[in-house]
Amino acid sequence: MKLIFASFLAIHGLIHLMGFAKAFGYGNITQLTQEVPKSLGTLWLLTALFFVGCAVQVFLKKEGWALLAVGASVMSQILILTAWEDAKFGTLANIVVALAVLMVLGARHFEQSYREDVLSAMGTSVAMDVPITEKDLESLPFPVQNYLRYVGVVGKPQIQNFKINFEGQMRNRDKDWFHFTSEQYNFFADPARFFFMKAKVNRIPTCGYHAYTKGTAGMRIKLLSLFPIVTVDSPKMFATETVTFLNDLCLFAPARLIDERIVWQTMDERSAKATFVTGDTRVSATLHFNEIGQLVNFVSLDRSSVPEMKTFPFSTPVKEYRNINGYNLPTYGETIWHYPDGEFVYGKFYLKSIAYNLPPRIDRA
Repeated sequence: MKLIFASFLAIHGLIHLMGFAKAFGYGNITQLTQEVPKSLGTLWLLTALFFVGCAVQVFLKKEGWALLAVGASVMSQILILTAWEDAKFGTLANIVVALAVLMVLGARHFEQSYREDVLSAMGTSVAMDVPITEKDLESLPFPVQNYLRYVGVVGKPQIQNFKINFEGQMRNRDKDWFHFTSEQYNFFADPARFFFMKAKVNRIPTCGYHAYTKGTAGMRIKLLSLFPIVTVDSPKMFATETVTFLNDLCLFAPARLIDERIVWQTMDERSAKATFVTGDTRVSATLHFNEIGQLVNFVSLDRSSVPEMKTFPFSTPVKEYRNINGYNLPTYGETIWHYPDGEFVYGKFYLKSIAYNLPPRIDRA
């Protein structure tokens, strides 16, 4: 798609060279029946160069192309009006460019709200350099202790925040899979989670933003980053996103399982139940471990499926552990609803990168 649009911009730009050639007498330009003054011919040339420059920036994934395209399209349309009978169909190309610019600027605005929320949370995140010790593990159920030793938390500082990137596939019931990439920040002292996803659903660019913080939770999904197709801010979302927050904590920041907000119950030698309390919300999950200490599944009964806004058993089996930044972490997981009529795998997640205890700033994706 990037190559197609870059080619479109380049071709649209090169067509403007006909106005330049007509004005300066280069070749027999029969497509333009009106005379073109040399002053306007120079503008036709500049417009052509602007569009070609836009094409190069699009191909190189440079953000500046959108503003350059605005100027090029305005100049182009003014020139088209001076030669309307010959050049009027160029208006359609300028409309396509304008729609593309609108999509890009809309996406930036949508994503900016996510980044502002992250920056606000960053300001309250304080790093702690005190390392975790074996003594810190003593109050935990044996399988959880074993898991934390396997992950490698002993001797490392407590985690205050992390940034994580995924790619994978998702789907709705009775729908096809679509590919996505995501960026996410979690904060633990004051629980917060900000998840921004980019995808193509039926080949249409779509963005989604989940925000969980300070007793509120919501989800927005926009087609072309402009048109809201899902907006959910039901009170039930807070409990649902709290389960998701607990899931992230267990899988990707397991050192945070040493937390007075979590009440533990040993189930057997390879499973334990965690109950996480934040404010007036209480959610639970059962953690299942294998013989070498890996967490292999997380099961909760407290998460609601958004389409129905009803609770169903929810699980996230994980595997393919690798050492990442000094921790042994799962790099592949699935999200599964256990509906009355059977299991439904709706997400497949591949861990691409993770960073802990970030300073109070964020980098652009």
